[in-house]
Amino acid sequence: MNAPSVPNGVAAHALQIGSILVRRGVLTSEDAGRIVARQEDLGLPFGEAAKHLGLLSEPELFAALATQFEYSYLLRGQSAVSEEVVAAYNPFGRVSESLRALRSQLMLRWFLRDRERTALAVVSAARKDGRSWLAANLAVVCAQLGGRILLIDADLRNPRQHALFGVDGRIGLTSVLSGRCEARQAVVPVEDLPGVSLLCAGAASPNPQELLARAAFDDAIRSFSADYDQIIVDTPATSTGADVYTVGMRAGAALLLTRRHATRTADVRSVASDLDAAGIPVVGTVINDA
Repeated sequence: MNAPSVPNGVAAHALQIGSILVRRGVLTSEDAGRIVARQEDLGLPFGEAAKHLGLLSEPELFAALATQFEYSYLLRGQSAVSEEVVAAYNPFGRVSESLRALRSQLMLRWFLRDRERTALAVVSAARKDGRSWLAANLAVVCAQLGGRILLIDADLRNPRQHALFGVDGRIGLTSVLSGRCEARQAVVPVEDLPGVSLLCAGAASPNPQELLARAAFDDAIRSFSADYDQIIVDTPATSTGADVYTVGMRAGAALLLTRRHATRTADVRSVASDLDAAGIPVVGTVINDA
């Protein structure tokens, strides 16, 4: 389709947004032309003019703006990414605002203090505390800053990241640690989320703790540090074994997650003490309200 013509005085970015929406099939070129004309008549922004004509919804407008500014934003029903990744589907909501506040604190406390600090493990005491959810959404909000983010699923016992991002998880970390695949070959870019790449857990293994203890994991982290601005590592619950401490040491630091009305204070203290004993700094603690 041809791009809509632009009357004199209409901002260039209106044409860009219109072209994006036409390419996506949300608008026809005729629709975009009508919107630009209404924009000229009423002095409205392109999006407001489109909504005034009933041709565009707010989510569709946000998605076009996100594309224009290379900002990760998804529309429901148009991606294999799970809607649990709320930072992608509702980046302007209350939960996403909280995630951005957490991102800012992590940048100040860890990532920006030293250029070699690229990795962070998300840890918690028990299953269903929300580690995978937090790791996935944290990866997205970090990518929304314009960075290159790698999310590693190091929960080899109960992996979830492949399901959250709608990718085939058969090749992943276990493939790398067992020597069946080069580290970079196992990484999958998330097509719908610019800047986000995923290293799935891979095929199930009977010896996850031994695999994670191999030097190949440390080598992979160091190699990835040259390619990515931040590396977020999902981990198994400490209640399932000692894997998390091995992962935490490879990452260099941990973000400790607790769940309101579920996590016992004694468990938090125990995990924090064990992390400290292993020489793994805790850069922050997050309470999951869900």
